[in-house]
Amino acid sequence: MDSDGDGVGDLNGIASKLPYLKSIGVKAFWMSPIYKSPMVDFGYDISDFRDIHEEFGTMADFERLVEQAHGLGLKVIMDFVPNHSSNLHEWFVKSEQREPGYEDYYVWHDGKVNPAGGRNLPPNNWIQAFRGSAWQWSDQRQQYYLHQFTVEQPDLNYRNPTVVQEMKDVLLFWLGKGVDGFRIDAVPTLYEDTQLRDEPVSGLTDDPEDTNYLRHIYTQDLPETVEMVYEWRELIDAFQAEHGGDTRVIMTEAYSTLDVIKTYYASSTGRLGSHMPFNFRLITEVDKQSTAADYVKVVKDWMSILPAGQVPNWVMGNHDRPRVATRLGEERIDALNMVLLSLSGASVTYQGEEIGMTDVYISWEDTVDPAACNAGKDLYAEKSRDPCRTPFQWDDTAMAGFTTGSKTWLPVGERYREVNVQAQLAAEKSHLKVYRSMMELRKTKTYQLGTVKAVALGDSVLAVVRELTNFGTYITLANFGSQIEDISGITLADALPAKLYFEVVSSNSHNIRGGSMATKDIVLLPNEAFVLKAQIGPVERVYSSICDSWLQ
Repeated sequence: MDSDGDGVGDLNGIASKLPYLKSIGVKAFWMSPIYKSPMVDFGYDISDFRDIHEEFGTMADFERLVEQAHGLGLKVIMDFVPNHSSNLHEWFVKSEQREPGYEDYYVWHDGKVNPAGGRNLPPNNWIQAFRGSAWQWSDQRQQYYLHQFTVEQPDLNYRNPTVVQEMKDVLLFWLGKGVDGFRIDAVPTLYEDTQLRDEPVSGLTDDPEDTNYLRHIYTQDLPETVEMVYEWRELIDAFQAEHGGDTRVIMTEAYSTLDVIKTYYASSTGRLGSHMPFNFRLITEVDKQSTAADYVKVVKDWMSILPAGQVPNWVMGNHDRPRVATRLGEERIDALNMVLLSLSGASVTYQGEEIGMTDVYISWEDTVDPAACNAGKDLYAEKSRDPCRTPFQWDDTAMAGFTTGSKTWLPVGERYREVNVQAQLAAEKSHLKVYRSMMELRKTKTYQLGTVKAVALGDSVLAVVRELTNFGTYITLANFGSQIEDISGITLADALPAKLYFEVVSSNSHNIRGGSMATKDIVLLPNEAFVLKAQIGPVERVYSSICDSWLQ
C-alpha cells in the first residue's frame, strides 16, 4: 500500500493496512528489504544496513509501524540480506580503494593470466544468478570481485571474521528496534570454495550464460554455511535470554536438497539453527498435472526430515515464482489455500494469494526485474519475476486502491475490478472468506496440537486429516480433478461417526457450513474442497471444555 501517491508501497501504507492483516488471522508479516538502496534489485542491493530507504519512509515511520503492529498482536519480520551489499555501500567503496581494514570485506582475485595478453581473465567459470560471469573487473583495484547476483551486488567475504561480526551487529541493531525475527535471504551462497575450482556442467541447458548451465557445487551449500546459521541462532537466543519476551525467529531461504535442509533445523550434535527453514516443496515439486499422491509425497518427505521438537512449515507462493493461481490453476484457489492451512505448523502466504490474484502480463518496456532485464527482450518473459509482484488489489477504484497517484511501480492487474479485497468482503462467497474461515479454524486445539496425515484417495482427491483426542477430528478434502468424485471417508480416521459436518466449504461448493454428509458416501465436484468435522459426543464435549479451560 502506497501512502504518499508516488506509486510505490511504503511503511505508512503498510501501517494503514495492519487491521486488515489482523482481520484475516495473520500472526506475523515479513517485509521485503526496506533498507537504504540504489534499487537495482528492489532493495536486495543494500547501501546501508542500518537505515530506511527514503521511498519507503523514515526510521520514525518504521518504529511507529512496529509499535502499531505489536499493539494489534502482530509480529514484524525483517528481510535480512547477508550474502552481499550494494557496490555503493561504504564497505565496498573502501574495499575497492584498499583502505586498511576493508581490503578483504569482499571476495577479490587477480584472475587468470590471459594467454592472448591484456587484462587477466576471470578466476573461473562461475555464473551469477542473473546470467553471465559471477566475476566483475574493477579498474580501480585492478582485480575481479565476486557477485553471485547482479554486478551491483558484490558478495561479502564470510571468511573474514570482521565481516561476520559486522553482520551480527546488524541483526542486533534491528532486534533493538523491536523486530520479532528475520527472513534470511539466499543463505546457500554465503561461502565459496577457497580453491575457486571450476563448477561442472549440469546438462540442464545449452546456454552457457544461464545459471542452470552449471552445478553449483563450489558456490552453494558449503558446510560452513549452515554453521553460520547456528551462530546467528545463538546470537538471537542470547538476545532473547537477556531481554525476554516472545521468541525471536529465524526463517531461512534455501532451495536445497532435503538432506541439507534438515541440517538447518539443528546439527547432529544438537546445535540449533533456523526455526523455519522454508519448505518450498509445494512450489518446486507440484504443478497443474500433479496427482493427489504427489501432494502426499511432499507432506511425507518434509515430515520425515523434521527433527523432534521442531515445527514444520509450508510455503505455496512467494515473490520469486509465478502466483499459485497461475501456476496450479485458478479453479483450485480455494482448494490449495485450504490444504495449505490444514497442514500442521506454520503456513506462509504471499500477499494476494488470499484473494486469488494471478500473474499479470508485463511488457518488455514495463519490465524492471534485473533477472528479466539481463535476459534481454527475447528471453525476458521466461526469467521475469515482475508478473507476480504487481500492486496488491484493495478495491475497484483507479490503481486498485493501491495508490492515490496516477501510476504504479508495476502495472496493476487487468482483473483488479473483480479480484480485490472490497469485492470479496462484500460477496456472499469468496476466496478471502474461505481463507479467513480456515485461519479461524487454525485457532482450534486440534489444528494447533493435533496429528496430521495426508492421504491420496485415487488420483484426484487429497485428504488432510487432523486429529486430537477429545477435541475432535477435521478432514480436509480437495478434488484436484475435472470429474465428480465419490469417495468413502470411513478409513481416514479411527471411529468416525456415520455423518460428518461441513465446517468450511470452497466458494465453488453447493454445500453449506453446518450441513452434513454420510461418511461412507462423500461427493466432491470438480475442484471442490471442504473441511468436514466429526462431531464429538456429550461426554467428550464436557471433557474437552474442562481441558480447554485448563489449557487456557
